[in-house]
Amino acid sequence: MKTCIVTGAASGIGLATVRVLVAQGWTVAAFDRDAGVFEDPRVSWQRVDITDEAAVDAAVAGIAARDGGIAGLVNDAGAAIAKRFVDTTVDDLRRMLEINLVGSFIVAKAVVRAMQAAARGGAIVNVASTAGQIGHFERSAYGSAKGGVIVLTQVLAVELAGDRIRVNAVSPGPVATPLVDAMHTAAMRARWTDLTPQHRYAEPREIAEAIAFLLDDSKASFITGHVLNVDGGLLTAGLMP
Repeated sequence: MKTCIVTGAASGIGLATVRVLVAQGWTVAAFDRDAGVFEDPRVSWQRVDITDEAAVDAAVAGIAARDGGIAGLVNDAGAAIAKRFVDTTVDDLRRMLEINLVGSFIVAKAVVRAMQAAARGGAIVNVASTAGQIGHFERSAYGSAKGGVIVLTQVLAVELAGDRIRVNAVSPGPVATPLVDAMHTAAMRARWTDLTPQHRYAEPREIAEAIAFLLDDSKASFITGHVLNVDGGLLTAGLMP
């Protein structure tokens, strides 16, 4: 039995990831501040605030003891904000860092301890963003946090390779999730669509399939420290017709 923890599991990319992993034979421990949204014998829902280190440590230890170890982690829980730099407050920045970067750090640390104790290796996938790689408008706080997630991914990949723990990141472009729907106006949506060579938003399942690939030790066994852009060509685009 392979167990994977997925944070931010109640909606969007996290929920799609839970469904894809279950279909591929994983047992999933789904973390979210909200209640579980469906029942499945392979899924256990836990209401966890990823910024609460003590709560995360207890939840991860309980899962590791119950399932005999943890084979995977998907750090998807996050928050976003769209504000010009001059309007972004220090509290805005701290909130983005706390949820997106510190939260991912806390969960990864607890899971790595469990993986090291079991001594069977494992795989971690952090959900970053194209905003962490390029200067997206109104993304000073969010982009800084996601840039931190990318560097954290690379450092963990180097430090944990000896434990046979692979660490990678998926970097989505525009995705049709509740979080994005709440942020993007019709004008913003038109602009994102125009700038993306595939001229559309991704569906959450498309990101989830990339995450599942990176978790798979038979398909991605020699991939670590990599940032996989799942962005419809957004970061590649130059002059387009």
